[in-house]
Amino acid sequence: MIGQPISRVDGPLKVAGQATYSYEEWGVGQPLYGFIAGATIGHGRITRIETARAERSAGVRRVFTHRNMPPQHDPDMSVAWGHLRALPVLKRPEIQMYGEPVALVVASTLEQARAAAALVDVTYEIEEARYDLASNVGHTFTPERLQGLFEADSVIGDLDAAFAAAPVKVDQLYTTPYVFSQPMEPHSCVAVWKGDVVTIFVGSQTLAWARSRIVATLGLEPRQVKVISRYVGGGFGSKLGVHAEALLAIIAARELQQPVKISMTRQQMFHLVGHRPASQQHVRLGADRDGRLIAFGHDVIMQASYESDYIEQTASVGRGLYAAPNRKTTHRGVKLHVKAGEDVRAPGDAPGLLAIESAMDELAHTLDLDPIELRIKNEPAQHPELGVPFSDHRLVECMREGARRFGWERRHRVPASVRDGQWLIGYGMSAATRGHYQGATSVRVQLDPSANAIVHSDMTDIGTGTYTILTQVAAEALGLPLDRVRVELGDSDFPESAGSGGSWGAANSSTATVRACRALRDKLLASVQDDARSPLRGLDPSQAVLADGRIAIGDASEALTEIIARHFPAGVDAIGSLPMMFDEPSYKETSINSYAAHFAEVRVDAVTGEIRLHSMLGVFEAGRIFNPKTARSQLIGGMTFGVGNALLEEGLLDPRSGAFMNRDLAQYLVPVHADIPAIDAILLDGFDAKANELGAKGLGELGICGAGAAVANAVFNATGVRVRDFPITLEKLLPGLPRQTA
Repeated sequence: MIGQPISRVDGPLKVAGQATYSYEEWGVGQPLYGFIAGATIGHGRITRIETARAERSAGVRRVFTHRNMPPQHDPDMSVAWGHLRALPVLKRPEIQMYGEPVALVVASTLEQARAAAALVDVTYEIEEARYDLASNVGHTFTPERLQGLFEADSVIGDLDAAFAAAPVKVDQLYTTPYVFSQPMEPHSCVAVWKGDVVTIFVGSQTLAWARSRIVATLGLEPRQVKVISRYVGGGFGSKLGVHAEALLAIIAARELQQPVKISMTRQQMFHLVGHRPASQQHVRLGADRDGRLIAFGHDVIMQASYESDYIEQTASVGRGLYAAPNRKTTHRGVKLHVKAGEDVRAPGDAPGLLAIESAMDELAHTLDLDPIELRIKNEPAQHPELGVPFSDHRLVECMREGARRFGWERRHRVPASVRDGQWLIGYGMSAATRGHYQGATSVRVQLDPSANAIVHSDMTDIGTGTYTILTQVAAEALGLPLDRVRVELGDSDFPESAGSGGSWGAANSSTATVRACRALRDKLLASVQDDARSPLRGLDPSQAVLADGRIAIGDASEALTEIIARHFPAGVDAIGSLPMMFDEPSYKETSINSYAAHFAEVRVDAVTGEIRLHSMLGVFEAGRIFNPKTARSQLIGGMTFGVGNALLEEGLLDPRSGAFMNRDLAQYLVPVHADIPAIDAILLDGFDAKANELGAKGLGELGICGAGAAVANAVFNATGVRVRDFPITLEKLLPGLPRQTA
């Protein structure tokens, strides 16, 4: 079953409209509806807030402000993972960012709540603030750690001296903008109290983190918080934790003793949900005349916040990518009065590779080397900074296979030399890597009296196919057909997982599932060892094979239903677990990564500067693939995000107020069907035994890693214009187009 392109088992429910998302939970009784009123300044304090008109408005049950909110705890900054910390809302009159909640109106209908929220009258005292990254880069700080995992800086050798002596240099600044996850389902929550226990229906990628934040904020016991998230409607990092809507719904439901529903508007999501921070990335590459790197430097300055210590690990992705004896990477933050950043679509790796792989293309052009040849010359024999071997390293294979399939030989080294009428044609490529991580995860597998399997975990399916692959894994491990396996996810009463995020969900949950199935197999075999009624009695259990609903040892076999009926009439279950990677020797002794190579062909209108993606190919290596159909779908989605990063996506901040000006999907541009023509993802066969016993590595976010750089490099090859301020837009491209074609 593993490795088969099985269609999604939850597909029929979604097509029929029977997959219930958080806001659609109607089995809770008559709910009230909340609407958040946000601050219209970026920094200051509330001096007056008048709620009388709103409270008199039709259907309004209560208006919450900082004056009447129950107590909430402040975040404990010693907790490494930001999503686990408290997130107090409406706690004090101080305002740290535009759109910050200043009131919650709860009414009988959504329309009543929204109308009344507009009647809340707030007066502010505006204070001096910092909103713009570029004008504040002199006010940096050095973070202690990044994401609780990564060192802020790394130094090997003497970068400055080696770079100064290098015969060939690239020394450039690349800038990336604010980028938003913007999942299809808005951030929503339904909160229901029963006694001292609250059940929340919320779109969450990681239920344990959601529960931890709620417990920390409200001073509850873990047993008092039940989180349900059966279907998430997309996350892309934005639903790793919970946000203001969930905490406000819980508080309002407790105070009013009635279920409360709150959903953010699309516009509110731009300010109340974290984004990818804007960055300035200084890349220095020094090489000899043959193209071998002598110096590798990557210094990142990015937006930070006064409310959080979040800094994206943007420079860390290059630490293991290319060999160079002299290296230095640094991260610095600039605190602005802007919402704190959060994980967005391959945090750190995606924007970091956008800069690194653009710089490598610049170096190849300077040396007049083929970009693939340059990368092969700098293939590391082991991790350049950790000094440990790679578990598996197939980046060169990805590049060569991609070049063969894409027709890389058609590329002309001289930019702006290929035309089709008024269209300039260019080809670009990039390499990509992403670390594979492991988080503590448990799964329970049960066989009922009919020998049907039920898989339980609080793991979530954010649209990536978790229901399907766990069905496949359990079916293969237990020797059952797919229709005799049922997977139930997204309930915090189930065994705790590391959730969906960081591209670790599939490998974690599948490994735990197969371990649970093996434990279940051992229970069944132990029960028949001394059972005179069993044909398997006394036979070697190590030779047992599960297939077609039976256990066979040699020529003897017995149906699972018969064993269960005699020994486990109510059914039998077992739990499989795996630890955090810090407790796994292979993660200390080796560097475990997934790899990719991207190829893009673009066409640029020589007169208008319009850019059109003509074709794109990605070749990926991520160990064993559980389901090539769902995997390919994820990768194509990631590649599409990469196109958006290169050409479209950009949050524009008003430097006077800290407000995002293009805070809807009409103005914050994302790729649409017309932007994405022929695009394909190829998966190499593999098995990485160091990653886990299934040989699988992280895949989902690998699709976006490096994809944007391939497009950007193709634009340069088409036009000869190198745009280093992303995204590449008309006004940045037009002035540099060759005079004879513009």
